[in-house]
Amino acid sequence: MDFTLNTEQQLIYDYGGKLAQSFDHKYWLEKARKNEFPEDMWRQAADDGFAGLMVDEAYGGAGLGLLEMALLIEGLSNAGIPLLMYVVGPTMSMGHINLHGTEEQKSRYLPDAAAGKTLFCFAITEPNAGSNSMRIQSVAKPVGERFKLNGSKVFITGVDVCDYAVVVARTTPFDQVKSKTDGFTVFIVDLKAKGVDFHPIEMNMILPERQFTMFFDDVDLGPEDVLGEVGKGFATLFDLLNPERVTVAALSCGIGRFAIEKAAAYASERVVFDGPIGAYQGVQHPLAVAKTQVEMSSLIMRQAACQYDQGEEAGAASNMAKYAAAEASIMAVEAALQAHGGNGFTNEYGIYDLYSLARLMRTAPLNREQILNYIGERVLGMPRSY
Repeated sequence: MDFTLNTEQQLIYDYGGKLAQSFDHKYWLEKARKNEFPEDMWRQAADDGFAGLMVDEAYGGAGLGLLEMALLIEGLSNAGIPLLMYVVGPTMSMGHINLHGTEEQKSRYLPDAAAGKTLFCFAITEPNAGSNSMRIQSVAKPVGERFKLNGSKVFITGVDVCDYAVVVARTTPFDQVKSKTDGFTVFIVDLKAKGVDFHPIEMNMILPERQFTMFFDDVDLGPEDVLGEVGKGFATLFDLLNPERVTVAALSCGIGRFAIEKAAAYASERVVFDGPIGAYQGVQHPLAVAKTQVEMSSLIMRQAACQYDQGEEAGAASNMAKYAAAEASIMAVEAALQAHGGNGFTNEYGIYDLYSLARLMRTAPLNREQILNYIGERVLGMPRSY
């Protein structure tokens, strides 16, 4: 597999550095500390054509693939301006509509979304289900040809700045289906619709995107709001799992790379005894190990993206990439923090501020243990443990 980037891909990867000339890490950090979405930065990137990378050209997008989206996210994170919204919006929500939407849905939603005029979030996680999505309890009860959606979602990213949500619900409750994967239906929900409510979750996170609990109370939905087939939504959800893991891995690699580069520059200049502390192996080696882990994670992430774009089985590489990148990112921030000493904990240097986001990726959107379960069972062929 050739990992050489073509000219267009290299421009996408380098865009983060270009955008950071106007909206740098300091800007991102100021927004993140206030849990305030960087709307100006998002608008600039959208105006530059990066909101609709995975949207077909017929609907105002670039018509590119998961690899290009991962390169964009990795490049932004390399520059210290990571955005989770690119995972839940342009990748998971808009990508899903582009793949499974009707012609009417694509024409209605994608042009404005690709232009950055409207934003999407993605809602599947529930308070009583967690990682076991089979057990979600939100139900869109059929009423004639329409549906009444009731239930709740939790840890939904960026609801406050979004116009629509791609919502996963059951049209047949879990206890009434023959197979646990039956009865799922995916809907496009207008967040201004009657019966939709959401409240912020107070998080100990340095992150511009806020997390929300969502509530649905008899939300009226019609067949025009169904994304895919009624009762067969679980099959289409598989198209989201690998892109989610790949883009989270891309974000994690970028965070790790940014932290390492800041630490290497600091350690090369910081003199404590007879020379720069970067000459000491106790400082140098942890950064070198972390750098190696980040770059290896980036390679398998790109492999997974290529496999997905080529229609190949990408589950193994996607899960390994998510696991490896999350661990490498934490290692990188830890090493960078240690290299900075006390300065790493100050607002001026901002290294510790990276830790919460890096650490989140070990737990979300799917925790490390479930990733390892997948690798053990699906890749190594070992007995199912749960």
